[in-house]
Order: sequence, then structure tokens, then C-alpha cells
Amino acid sequence: MGLRLGDIAPNFQATTTEGEIDFYEYLGNSWGILFSHPADYTPVCTTELGKTAALKEEFRKRNVKVLAVSVDPIDKHRGWVKDINETQKVNVEFPIIADPDRKVADLYDMIHPNSSENFTVRSLFVIGPDKKIKLTITYPASTGRNFVEVLRVIDSLQLTANYSVATPADWKNGEDVIVVPAVSTEDAVKKFPKGLNVVKPYLRYTPQPNVD
Repeated sequence: MGLRLGDIAPNFQATTTEGEIDFYEYLGNSWGILFSHPADYTPVCTTELGKTAALKEEFRKRNVKVLAVSVDPIDKHRGWVKDINETQKVNVEFPIIADPDRKVADLYDMIHPNSSENFTVRSLFVIGPDKKIKLTITYPASTGRNFVEVLRVIDSLQLTANYSVATPADWKNGEDVIVVPAVSTEDAVKKFPKGLNVVKPYLRYTPQPNVD
């Protein structure tokens, strides 16, 4: 059975393009993104890793560390990184895990036999500072990830963790948020001084707390 939301993300040690790492030590108190690729030198993955590198400052602002993984060996990774840097006009500085023995892939249930017996599906995990799984997304091999959506979800998760709010459908950073049901309307008035829009007793909006 695969990992579910709220499960503890398994720790592991691995060889990467940035040296040997212990996953928990690498994350420290940061949020983390672990995402897999079916194989090196594949076109969609090349664009994805390039986009990840280009978003370095966006991840840094959110205290997020990223790692990629595929079942190819480390020497192949290093050659692929050169291609990514050249074709995507970036500098890949985050670790890419070499997982030829499929240790990480098996820990995170990244091998789906109906898709491939040998290669990882395109899975993405968001992991909180508490080392719990906050989000899982699995894409087909033919569809590149939407990193705008990944950043949007991280913004939402961090708001929920810090301010007891949820985010409505199609929410974007800076828009009004929803007060979670666990907070009473009386307490919400005190907790959210920017104001409260009570549409229904269970549906209460307030301006995003961390935006001036």
C-alpha cells in the first residue's frame, strides 16, 4: 500500500549529484519536495528539472528544499544535468538521487507495474517540517508537472499550518481565505482583525493573514 496523507515520510540515505545525503538531515526544519522521473535523458523530465532550477528563489522564499530521483546511476545523472543546464538555460543545484537498486522508489511506491515494471512513475510528494506527507500527485509520463500549481499548494499548506485557514477553489496567493471549521466565529473575529465575511455559519472568509 502506498503512502497516504499524514503518513511519516520514510527516511533514507542516498547517493546524489550533490554527494551523499541523509534525507531527514538534508531537509532539516524545511519543507521538502521529492519528485521522481521515469529515466534520464527524457524530454519531459528535462523540462521539469529545468523549471525546478529556474524556480530556485521561489522555493527558497517558502523554505522548501527539493530533490529529484530516478532509477538511473549517478554517472548518467551527471551527464544529464549538463544537458539540462544547456537546453533549459539554468544551473541545476539541487540533488538528483541515483536509485539503481530502487530503494527510494520502493519506499515511496514509485514503481507502478501497470505503467512500468522498471521505471518510476512521475510522482511528487510535499513533506512538512514534521516529516509528514502533506501532498501526493502522480502524473502520466506524457504530461509535464504544473509548477505554478505546486507553488500554489505549498502556499496553501503553509497558510493552514500557520493561521488556521483553508483556501477555496482556484485560490491564488493574496486572495481571501476560509476560516477552518475548528475556529468558532467568535474566536475568528478576534483571531482575524482584518475582518470576517460570514456567508454561512460554516463558510467564513477573511483576507489572507500574511499579506499587508
